[in-house]
Amino acid sequence: MFKFIAKRLGISAVIMLISSAIMYILTINSGDPLKDLRESTDPNRDNLIAQRTQWMGLDQPWYTRYWDWLTGVGGCFKGQCDLGINRSGQSVNHMLGLAVSSTMRLVVLATVLAIVLGIFFGMMTAIRQYSGFDYTVTFAAFVFYSLPAFVFAVLLKEYGAIRFNNWLRDPTISLVTSLIIAALFALFIQAMLSGNKKRRLISFGVTFAVLVAVLQFMSATGFMNDPTIGIWLPLGVGIVAAILFTSLFTGTSNKRTLYNTLGSAVIAVLLLQIFEGQLWEPTWGFLFILLVGFVAIAVALGYFTGGYARRSVIWANVWTVCSVWMACLMDFMMRYWSDYTSLSSGRPISTIGSETPNFRGGDVFWLQFTDVATHLLLPTISLTLMSIASYTRYTRSAMLEVLNQDYMRTARAKGLPEHTVITRHAFRNAMIPITTIIAFDFAGLIGGAVITETVFGWKGMGNMFKVALDQVDPAPVMAFFLVTGGAAILMNMLADITYAYIDPRIRR
Repeated sequence: MFKFIAKRLGISAVIMLISSAIMYILTINSGDPLKDLRESTDPNRDNLIAQRTQWMGLDQPWYTRYWDWLTGVGGCFKGQCDLGINRSGQSVNHMLGLAVSSTMRLVVLATVLAIVLGIFFGMMTAIRQYSGFDYTVTFAAFVFYSLPAFVFAVLLKEYGAIRFNNWLRDPTISLVTSLIIAALFALFIQAMLSGNKKRRLISFGVTFAVLVAVLQFMSATGFMNDPTIGIWLPLGVGIVAAILFTSLFTGTSNKRTLYNTLGSAVIAVLLLQIFEGQLWEPTWGFLFILLVGFVAIAVALGYFTGGYARRSVIWANVWTVCSVWMACLMDFMMRYWSDYTSLSSGRPISTIGSETPNFRGGDVFWLQFTDVATHLLLPTISLTLMSIASYTRYTRSAMLEVLNQDYMRTARAKGLPEHTVITRHAFRNAMIPITTIIAFDFAGLIGGAVITETVFGWKGMGNMFKVALDQVDPAPVMAFFLVTGGAAILMNMLADITYAYIDPRIRR
């Protein structure tokens, strides 16, 4: 493996060197960096042109300018990176740090959610091929996949922010609206469930009735303006997560796993109660330590009481306690929601930027966290839903191909439970092509979701590249190239290593 990684790194370094030279030449020849000054009527125009020419080295041949840039990049190996300055005199190192931070904050959560949900729905549609659930998810996937990114983002801004903020002034839900929303959601739920018509009808009826009651309760109590639930939210999420991850990893028939996951959820909730005082004004370090503690308890519980399915029990426990931890974050956001709404002038869902400038509640952890989260909400939904569609289709196709293989029939003939056949045999082999797609997709997203960043006013990698290219400014463009090219190389190497983990035959 060491020899393989060293060889790949050597080849990648040569590719990066050649492609960086090509990228530099294309950038400096893509336009005139002095165009804005040539068209200026400023009496000091000639002096400004001379200053920029000297500043950017426009009077030097391209290879001299490229060598100066390459020398600065070489300093990274000594911990002294110098990516140059842009045409306005700003340090590209500083610009890149801000842009990467903004883009990573935007795309990492969306990518992780898209991968997890897309693979899950892809698996389920393959298992229930040609069922109502398959048709429902396939239809939704094609709708989101077909929508242009800028159209979907603009619709989210209009209905998810502007009109939603207007509605929050008087958050009442009419009975007719409740009936329509409940009917649509109940139709989706019954489509997801397998079984005969009677079971589907019962599922539809129960879901419809419960949701209508919940929506009317929220309308009558003004829940949307003060959505405080307290410890019941982490507890409810923990129970649901325990049942869900038990069914995914071992099946609910394995009572040992179910008791483990429920026990992990209860212990996590009890710890939240014990540390509630510190949670009112925490730090990220404390929250991280709390999460590590949850995971450690989940692993220990699964290891010592998991039985023959110990590994699956551990994973089910870990995902359960992570869900409880995330529910805790949501719970405290909801406790501070009314305060945040007041500080945001009654319009809490933002349509532009990554945070509120000069936010008055920045000294309170949960208010600052809520501000960042509300700015992330719409662009994350936009990126996630569009990415879920592609992951769903890819996973469904890979799973269907694997499910028809001879070794799958052999596994069933040997008497293995269907859950084991799907998770241990089918899913692991179907992940090989999906791993390649994930690697390319994540590396591409690090370069910045240019359209989404533009619509929502995020100053990330995509925006930095776009502005620099318009200004024929090579330093920021090359910084963008370094990050995206390096990410592509790294993710492809991780994909190759992951292949060996998924399929032992590849290790040889």
